[in-house]
Amino acid sequence: MNAITPPPLDSIPQLAPAPHVSDSVLERLAKVTSGSLTTQLYIKGIRQPVLHGLTPVNKNIKPFAGRAYTMRFIPAREDVDNYANLTVKPDANNLQWVGVEQIEPGHVLVIDSNRDGRAASMGNMLITRMMKRGARAVITDGSFRDGTELSQMDFPIWSTGITATTRLSYHHVADLNVPIGCAGVAIYPGDVIHGDGDNITVIPAHMAEEMADLCEKRDDIEAYLALRVQAGEPLWGLYPPSEETRAQFRAWVEAGRPAVK
Repeated sequence: MNAITPPPLDSIPQLAPAPHVSDSVLERLAKVTSGSLTTQLYIKGIRQPVLHGLTPVNKNIKPFAGRAYTMRFIPAREDVDNYANLTVKPDANNLQWVGVEQIEPGHVLVIDSNRDGRAASMGNMLITRMMKRGARAVITDGSFRDGTELSQMDFPIWSTGITATTRLSYHHVADLNVPIGCAGVAIYPGDVIHGDGDNITVIPAHMAEEMADLCEKRDDIEAYLALRVQAGEPLWGLYPPSEETRAQFRAWVEAGRPAVK
């Protein structure tokens, strides 16, 4: 039986880079609700785009949308991840600081911490540096340290918890800006990360502008329907909106959005 020789890695076609999502589209997406966004993604076939189990560290919740820059952790190993090997210059044993200094305006750092919160993914010093570099948010499916300081920052920070235990105890930074999983959701560099007071939602980059268009329309009609429900109308025939209800909405808009009684 002849052995099959695998092709060299450099001959295997690579994934095409994600399309660049403009700042103007990000600004539009930051204003839409996660409810409309997840509904429209579901209609388009994306069933579960929400990073489940994360909560904001900050007291002041700030909606945002930004382009994903990813960081992938693997479990730490004692001969590699120890204080003696920690350097103050860029090298393979300190990729975390390399990633921090590669952050560009509009980026959201998303850290794949293997859902392991026993050690902090990073803390106040690195997060402050990324905020100053123009990051829109920092997210992990693990923990952060310096929770008191982070809670005071006017900057979106989401995690599963807070711990003072150093990253070196359990985490090693293995890759930067590669496809990762975070809180059970696949994230590719350049995807749009959306956050509001309820959720963190991942939007494939090629769907970003379409989602902005669809969600702006949906949020508008949802606000109108909410007014009618608050006025005492039953849900049947009203929500989800039928063609008749959509026609009534258009007439309401054309009439100058009068009070709903």
